[in-house]
This record gives sequence, structure tokens and C-alpha cells, in this order.
Amino acid sequence: MLRNFLQLTLSVTFLAVFSSAQAENLKSSQGSLSVTQVASGFDVPWAFDFLPDGSLLVTERDGQLFHVSEGRRQRVSGTPAVAAGGQGGLLDVMVPRDFSQSREVFLTFAKRQGRGAGTALAIGRLSSDHSRLTGVRVLFEAAPGSQGGRHFGSRVVEARDGTLFLSLGERGDRPSAQNLRLHQGSVVRINRDGTIPHGNPFAGRADAQPEIWSYGHRNPQGMSLDLKGNLWVAEHGAKGGDEVNRVRKGANYGWPVIAYGRHYSGLKIGEGTAKAGMEQPEWYWDPSIAPSGMMIYSGRMWSEWRGNVFVGSLKFDYIARLSGSPLRETEQLRSEETGRIRDVQEAPDGSIWFASEGEGGIFRISR
Repeated sequence: MLRNFLQLTLSVTFLAVFSSAQAENLKSSQGSLSVTQVASGFDVPWAFDFLPDGSLLVTERDGQLFHVSEGRRQRVSGTPAVAAGGQGGLLDVMVPRDFSQSREVFLTFAKRQGRGAGTALAIGRLSSDHSRLTGVRVLFEAAPGSQGGRHFGSRVVEARDGTLFLSLGERGDRPSAQNLRLHQGSVVRINRDGTIPHGNPFAGRADAQPEIWSYGHRNPQGMSLDLKGNLWVAEHGAKGGDEVNRVRKGANYGWPVIAYGRHYSGLKIGEGTAKAGMEQPEWYWDPSIAPSGMMIYSGRMWSEWRGNVFVGSLKFDYIARLSGSPLRETEQLRSEETGRIRDVQEAPDGSIWFASEGEGGIFRISR
């Protein structure tokens, strides 16, 4: 989390950015909330993250990275070449906790691999004027590559110990999610320099990729740490069965052996909804909402929402709020601006920001 002085800087920046912006209203369990557009003009804004000065980095799936400050967009050069097609392209962006010292930025993307492509993670340094990335290098790429344009994942999250979690879809090849020799359909864990961390569950096995932390995932496009540092993902099911999962070391999440849903043809998936040795979701949606970005809230602006899970819906154009034990969807945050939510983030002042593919913009929800 960013330090208190950065929160103060961001609060001042927010006042400057939004003093002249026109806000719309969103009805919620916390009353009428304000929705303000921060930036516009994007094609498919896939992800964004905050820099310490209150500005943003925003990815577009076609391969462009933008710096956004006070509503103005500036293209950032030096991004890696991406395999832009279908669901592939430039995907997640993550600003690590030590950015003020390192100026390093992490990007996930679909990387061309022969005739196919695979999910990859790159690192680069952002110039002081925010105009370019330098020293860009690939830390990880899925092996082997796969053909087709589906199910790349992918999010990258910095764990409390500084290691990196990266989510990968099974690329539409269902059995690969149960094959530990492949990275597809897994969450991997690596060190910041791309090496294998101590404690990875399958490291040292000849029949497994050493980066794998968990497997049996279909297409996790949302990932976040909770307030205790535990890792969670939101992932696409087929026809029904979108899931929210708490990710545990070495665990198998079942795809395609078990699932709460059916194939698009209507046929049954695998062996049913449960099997020994395979994890159950904390929550599932049926019908599917097509979950995307995911955030677990600190409670800084709305204390009643502390620890709640927020997940964007691509299909139904809302932000799902989940809470309770057992976890369940308790609210749908919806307005004219919430069209095909790609990413959801908490700002350092506690406001909730989202990227809307349908509106081609970045928006802020506040009191």
C-alpha cells in the first residue's frame, strides 16, 4: 500500500482534477454516490494503476500504454510488441510499491511465440517525463505457446513479500489446465527478477513447471490481495459458473473436471460440480457475468465496505460487490457509465475507480 504522504499528494491531485468535472449519480447501499469521468478516448482500456503523484498508467489492448494526468493522455513509447488479436494484446499494468525509487513498471501481454502466442510478463523503467519505457525485458512467458486468440488471463499482483503472482488462462485448450507440464490455466509465482522463489509447490519436480502456484483455472481476468495478504482471483466459466476463488498454494481449482456451468453447446462439463482433491469456489455466478478486474476494499472512504470484493462485469455492465461468510453478491453498482467494466481499482484516498470499455474511459466513484 502507498504511504500516508502519497495519499495526501493524491488527495490534493484529485481536488485539482475533479474541481471542474461534471459528476453523475450512482445509487448504492451507501446512498447516492458521485461518478466522475477522469479520462476518455480509449478504444479498449484493459487496465490501469496509480503512480505516486496521482497520475495513471492505462493500457489499451491494441498495444498502447498511456500516461494520464489531469485528464490529459500522453502515449508512452517503448512497450513490448504484442500479439493483438481476439482477447490478446497489451493487458495488465502494475506499479510496484517501490516505484518512487526504482521507477519500474510491470506489464502483462500476449507475446508472439512462433505461430502461436502466450501470456508474458515484462518489466521496464518509466522515464521521469512519463513519455517512454526503457530497459524493457521479459521476465516470464508461458510455455509452450498456443494458437488461437482466447483466454490469456491475465493480471499481475505484487505479494507482500515482493514476489509476483501472474494469472494465465488455459487458451481455450481445456485439458491443459490440469497439465502441470504447461503453464496454461494456472497462477504462477516468480521473483521480481524472473527466478523461482523459495517455497513454490512444484519446484524441483520433473513433471511440472516450477513457476506454478495453483492450477485448474479457466480464464482468470481478475486478481487481488485481501487485507490479510491472501490472493484471490475472479475467473470466467463457460455458460454459467464464473467463479471467485481464494488461491491456495498447490491447489487444483478443477477446470475442466468440475464446474458450475455447462459448455456453450449445453452439454455437461466434466464430472459435475465437486471432486475430491479439487477446490470449491467461494462464490459462483449462474448465469455468467463475464468477470474482469477485481479489487478488495480497504474501507478507507466507506468503512461499511471494508474487506468487500468488487468485480467488474463485462456482460451486464455493472460492478458486483460481494461480502459475507459465505461470500455472496450483495449489491450491483450500476450507472450509465458502467459499460463493460475492464478494471476496478481503489485509489489511495479510498475512492473506487473503474475502466469502462463500453464508454472508452476511466471513471471515479466517490461520496
